[in-house]
Amino acid sequence: MSIKKKVVYVGLAADILHEGHMNLLEFASKYGDITVGLLTDKAISSYKKFPHLNYKQRIAVLKNIKFVKKVIPQHTLDYTDNLNLLKPNFVVHGDDWRVGVQKKTREKVIKVLKKWSGKLIEKKYTKNISSSVLKDKIKSIGVTSDTRRSKLKRLLEAKTLVRVLESHNPLSGLIVENISFNKKNGIEEFDCMWSSSLTDSVSRGMPDNQSVDYSTRINGVSDIFNVTTKPMIFDIDNGGQIEHIPFIIKKLERLGVSAIIMEDKIGLKKNSLFSDQKNVQQDSIKNFCKKIKKVKNSQISEDFFFISRIESLILGKSVKDALKRAEAYCKAGSDCIMIHSKDDNPKTIFDFARQFKKSKYFRPLVAVPSTYSKTKESELIKNGFRIVIYANQLLRGSYNSMVDTAEKILKFQRAHEVEKNICSIKKILRLIKD
Repeated sequence: MSIKKKVVYVGLAADILHEGHMNLLEFASKYGDITVGLLTDKAISSYKKFPHLNYKQRIAVLKNIKFVKKVIPQHTLDYTDNLNLLKPNFVVHGDDWRVGVQKKTREKVIKVLKKWSGKLIEKKYTKNISSSVLKDKIKSIGVTSDTRRSKLKRLLEAKTLVRVLESHNPLSGLIVENISFNKKNGIEEFDCMWSSSLTDSVSRGMPDNQSVDYSTRINGVSDIFNVTTKPMIFDIDNGGQIEHIPFIIKKLERLGVSAIIMEDKIGLKKNSLFSDQKNVQQDSIKNFCKKIKKVKNSQISEDFFFISRIESLILGKSVKDALKRAEAYCKAGSDCIMIHSKDDNPKTIFDFARQFKKSKYFRPLVAVPSTYSKTKESELIKNGFRIVIYANQLLRGSYNSMVDTAEKILKFQRAHEVEKNICSIKKILRLIKD
């Protein structure tokens, strides 16, 4: 008669599998058959930085480790559902979770295990091993265009709201890449970069009217990609001549850009936030749908997104007109809808969002809160938005800082007065690693 082995549960993110993970799994195997609860991308991103490897890649690695009997998904940081399902004899974990964001998770695990006299066993954390350090080393190598391009799709699947910040040069790209904010319940960071025709033009001292051609802008993206790993959404304005679209798309897709946003205006480009839109014309639904189909027929990867930017509200037209266009654009192949507004109140775009959610052609919504900047991300989520783009704040912030610095040097005829408000020389030197 065979003796039934004890059930051991180990919850892991296992993004970058290292010596510490192997030590833990070998230790756990002494207590019985191991079932790994592998955190999904969504679960990981709820409390720490988005995983380098996707769920399928991570599960493939774990299934080939001899200590692991079975792998199941763990959809939240909370172990409760999986523990109630398996009723394991033991949960094994490193002792590092006694403090920090997982402390409450640990306490709940102990409480749940008591229901069937299960036991938590903790192994001393392996020293001198850091997943963060390993990830930084991987970052320094860079990513392939395919890996970068696919990441936006993964983010949309895993996160409630994808947070995007403009990047107009490699230095601003490094800010998007590295800046994070530690909260009690996890880490907040920017998920993606935005290449804006406005910031690309202004940073070159040119007006935002397509004076800077696509080739120049794409070369700029390449420079940014040389020092970053995060995905990018590219502002393609109105796409220009329909015959040229396939060539632009091939360049962007090959480079690793994840998505484009195209606006449904025609004629000479004029920024939508100008108060005077009298001479601006909106494209016909029929013609814009032709552009959408042209893009979708030109792209190679399923990971490449087309986002339609609807200008109806900018041009003083009704929500009804915007809804009609949104449905037609999605029917033609658009993957997302950006509804644009220059009002300081988001009431109208929220009205659009509520009505569009009822449509059978509904697609993820994109917000660009440049004018309604008081609107919190929680409000956008509540109203059905999945992507928020902070489209020009880095450039605007840097301009004010540079003007202030220049004026003070002129005023005091020395640099001492500005030193406390600017980056140190040492920090600048350390920012760019050899």
